Amino acid sequence: MFELLTKRLLDKLREEALRRDASIEELVVEILSKALNTSLDLSEKLGLHLKLSEKFLKEAEEFLIKGDYVQASEKSWGAAVQMIKALATKEGKELKSHSSLWIYMNDLVKRTQDSELRRLWWTANLLHQNFYENFMTSEDVILAVEDVKKFIEKLKKLM
Repeated sequence: MFELLTKRLLDKLREEALRRDASIEELVVEILSKALNTSLDLSEKLGLHLKLSEKFLKEAEEFLIKGDYVQASEKSWGAAVQMIKALATKEGKELKSHSSLWIYMNDLVKRTQDSELRRLWWTANLLHQNFYENFMTSEDVILAVEDVKKFIEKLKKLM
């Protein structure tokens, strides 16, 4: 879908998504909802986050196969974030910033008493940092992506 957009328009979408701490897909859905004067209900929001998590995880695996560890890092982080947003949505919460993700995860760790969730979330964030700094080895990225998969499965079980 985005391949139909001009580079300038896609760059603007990326900038705005980054500013809002959202994926481009989330931003497009938000813009369309406002333009069409409608809003997503809880199940639609939940479905959006679940589909995006699956999409980003699939893309991460494809980037791993291609040897693009930087893109695999970012897509894995995006998959983790979307799963967190899905769980929060199910609880009636909306997370719109990095800070809100961290606060939510700290609360979730306390509620579940599952300290492994914290470690797996930290790993996902290392992948996000790796997207910008490219400091992780290919082996580290591969292992971290496996941790993100485990993180996502743990969150799915909480749903």
